[in-house]
Amino acid sequence: MKYISILGSTGSIGRSALDVVAQEPSRFGVTGLAAYRNIRLLKKQIERFQPKVAAVIDEEAAAELRTSLGRRANTAVLFGPDGYDELASLPESDMVLSAMSGAAGLVPTLAAIDAGKDIALANKETMVMAGDLVLARAERTGVRILPVDSEHSALFQCMEGRPRDQITKLVLTASGGPFLNRSADDLASVTPEEALKHPNWDMGYKITIDSATMMNKGLEIIEAMGLFAVDVGMIDVVIHPQSIIHSMITLKDGSLIAQLGIPDMKTPIAYALSWPERIELSLPDLELCAAGPLTFMVPDMEKFRCLALSLDAARRGGTAPAVLNAANEIAVEAFVAGRVRFTDIPRIVEATLADHETERADTVARVLAADGWARIRAKEAIDAL
Repeated sequence: MKYISILGSTGSIGRSALDVVAQEPSRFGVTGLAAYRNIRLLKKQIERFQPKVAAVIDEEAAAELRTSLGRRANTAVLFGPDGYDELASLPESDMVLSAMSGAAGLVPTLAAIDAGKDIALANKETMVMAGDLVLARAERTGVRILPVDSEHSALFQCMEGRPRDQITKLVLTASGGPFLNRSADDLASVTPEEALKHPNWDMGYKITIDSATMMNKGLEIIEAMGLFAVDVGMIDVVIHPQSIIHSMITLKDGSLIAQLGIPDMKTPIAYALSWPERIELSLPDLELCAAGPLTFMVPDMEKFRCLALSLDAARRGGTAPAVLNAANEIAVEAFVAGRVRFTDIPRIVEATLADHETERADTVARVLAADGWARIRAKEAIDAL
């Protein structure tokens, strides 16, 4: 039996992970569930999976959850950053699924690593902000970091058992999002409702907007650099609208190895939770004859400016990726709130990066300071629009 704590249990990844756990009750148990403030759903999850501990964002949410659960509840309720860190470090847990949204996932993920927990990593911001620190701590504690993002899981599967000196390229695929076939001039009028209609994947609002701008693919490039110890020049991105090939590797003899599957996050989640084994899932097989043509194209860096900005931050290194991520989080929040246009998102990120003096990302404090600075600067850029 493997016991799992989930950071972000009420989000799309957390919900899918619990579906996987429910299919394998003799294989997986749940020790901790952490959410933001979706009390209604978290209560249902607690009643079904009976974790030892739950955690929410603040004391008010914790009081609401305790009241909702009633006095006879066997689940302790924690709150705030300390609560998330404690849940991530539970002695009873074997693995922590890091699926919180955004930069908030960094510190509790580090707490889990320091406590010796294997990590199923869905929070790409952890690697974007502090990849070197994360990997150094994982090496020190003997922790495995297993990718959950479909693209990185695909790369991981393609690379397994292959000598690294035989691999010449990592190829990340991207759907192109809902605006692949819209002109650049037409993007200024995009509404949040349009941007949230991803053609293939069912995801949370932040990652869905990032997919529409292709910032998500830029963050994935930086994540892949850390997870697989490669430089940015070894990573390619291709647009693949069908989302059937999740990523590929190129070998030095010219061979291309790809991982294919239906676009459902339960597959990479299950592989991370059960690795090195595979478990049977109640999902349909990929029917190639019914899938239709698989097409590929080069991404338009002018149209998808966020991808170009991500590559720039990747080359700069240090604190630049943390600044990129923080500015994007602020810009996306402003877009969803109707304060800025879709095409303002890359402008805000670019203005923030332009004012940043890159430093070494050699301490958590320095990374968090860069993150905080970028959020202030991004808000100033919004006010100046």
